[in-house]
Amino acid sequence: MTTATRELVVQGLCKRYGDHAAVDDVSFTLAPGASLAVVGESGSGKTTTARMLVGLERPDAGTVRLGGRDRSAPVRSRAERLARAREIQMVFQDPYLSLDPRVTAAGCVDEVLRLHTRLDAAARRARVAELLDRVGLGEREASALPRRLSGGQRQRVAIARALAVEPGVLVLDEAVAALDVSVQAQILELLSTIRREAGVGYLFVTHDLAVVRHVADEVLVLRSGKVVESGPVGQVLDAPQHPYTRLLLDSVPRRGWDPGAAVSGRRALG
Repeated sequence: MTTATRELVVQGLCKRYGDHAAVDDVSFTLAPGASLAVVGESGSGKTTTARMLVGLERPDAGTVRLGGRDRSAPVRSRAERLARAREIQMVFQDPYLSLDPRVTAAGCVDEVLRLHTRLDAAARRARVAELLDRVGLGEREASALPRRLSGGQRQRVAIARALAVEPGVLVLDEAVAALDVSVQAQILELLSTIRREAGVGYLFVTHDLAVVRHVADEVLVLRSGKVVESGPVGQVLDAPQHPYTRLLLDSVPRRGWDPGAAVSGRRALG
């Protein structure tokens, strides 16, 4: 997929579960190679939004378009389903749950290449080694089963696997939340380098506003499935306009932090 065809446009996205509106009229645009953070507390609708982008959930209304192609229309063939999977890939919070525990790190990446490419065995081995090297993993890690790898190493495998099909957009659902701070920093730096070199667009789903400042150009704030604020990261986080955004910021422990501000803010929101 060329850079020119990588713009992601989401319009009026809705998803209900019974009487509950998990996502209610969510719209945004992710430019080619840009990075957008979707933030909000648990139950805000951010993960449901991400799952609809990659096709794990069907929207009740609205459209998801990548390069002008409607991804929310029903899939008509296996080839079309695979093509859509290549366009947008997802990295989950817990890579151990998304990796086959019986397959080595190299094998996990090779499975994707066997499914989505026509490369022969030798070409796949070379491509696997290239991808693992790109995320900072060598031969020792390549031959290890997931349980023998650290959390950061498993997340690197998951990123390599997602990049194997050269997606236009990478959706990262709390992808560094389970890692300690030092490993978080390493993964975020890795993602920054990959974005710069590959031109892939990132959609970060996170509750961590500190991470948002490091990884995103723009931010979308969700509350109860609705967009309450959006814009450039500096503008939204430094001068929030909506009380809910201010509440999220007031809830982050820091030097001089006043937890009472968060309590008062939540009481005011109701």
